[in-house]
Amino acid sequence: MKILITGICGFAGSTLAESLLERREGLDVFGVDNFIRPGSERNRERLRSAAIRVCHADVRNAWDFEALPAADWVIDAAANPSVLAGVDGKSSSRQVIEHNLTGTLNVLEYAKQHGAGVVLLSSSRVYSVAALAGLPLRVRDHAFELDDTSALPPGISAAGIGPDFSVEPPISLYGSTKLASEILALEYAAAFQFPVWINRCGVLAGAGQFGTAEQGIFSFWIHSHLRRRALRYIGFEGTGHQSRDAFHPRDLATLIDAQMACGRGNGRRLYTCGGGPQNMMSLAQLTAWCDTRFGPHRVECDLRVRKYDVPWIAMDNTAVAADFTWSPGIGIGAILEEVAAHAEQHPEWLRISGAE
Repeated sequence: MKILITGICGFAGSTLAESLLERREGLDVFGVDNFIRPGSERNRERLRSAAIRVCHADVRNAWDFEALPAADWVIDAAANPSVLAGVDGKSSSRQVIEHNLTGTLNVLEYAKQHGAGVVLLSSSRVYSVAALAGLPLRVRDHAFELDDTSALPPGISAAGIGPDFSVEPPISLYGSTKLASEILALEYAAAFQFPVWINRCGVLAGAGQFGTAEQGIFSFWIHSHLRRRALRYIGFEGTGHQSRDAFHPRDLATLIDAQMACGRGNGRRLYTCGGGPQNMMSLAQLTAWCDTRFGPHRVECDLRVRKYDVPWIAMDNTAVAADFTWSPGIGIGAILEEVAAHAEQHPEWLRISGAE
């Protein structure tokens, strides 16, 4: 079986490529990357040493797909993953849409041409900012948690946020491009009869993640704490109570492998997946973990409110557990320790990642 991975030299793409090769014999994995993200070039030789072919190509350019060989599956891991993309002055709104939506269109056209299946990596940030901000929450152990004694809106339970939670705008330019990509993928699958799986992922984290705050908060925080760089709790009264679940892309590879092996011709195609409520942590809790691991480091309080910040997100794994007997196997403690060990071995990582 041949698998094409877009964004293959990113953290998610490179880890998925290696993990899938470890899981299955006889795989031929190749991928494309445009190398615009700082640090991505470093993954190129590592992948080549594992016999994974890497082509320089940009998913925004339809003609870059013309020279690619046919694949049985495409895993679309190429995106600008920052929720602030297009509004932070670092990228334009047009660039975000071209990366995340036009890129998906070109992937789907490639799949149509070759009869390939598609696995689309979507995001927990397709959900309504207002609905997330309005969740009933309480504070426990320096973290927001869902107050399930209160009435909850549709699509959410003690297990987390499911596919049916509100996607009413605003959701951010990033979130809207991922949501539009989901709809487009499902339409292509129905019109041209090829399989599509869509995974709305929680926060991916692990060693080797490029450490910018918008694109890998756990990695950024640990690397910055260890190097005694400035850290701030932004918004939410400067408490650091905002909380996210986290899971490792090696666990995501397990789910994708099961999805590609599934012969089901109909039924649910869109799933939520992540660490779930049992694998989540607030920034304040992460700071306490780092203080224990590296020694105390002061975090500043920043009271400003940013447009797309939300207090709590954890993904509901009920459907993927039922359909694929999947749950995350790597706990958040193991993920943090893996990132910390990497940070100790790579003092240059923040610079390489473009975070300083």
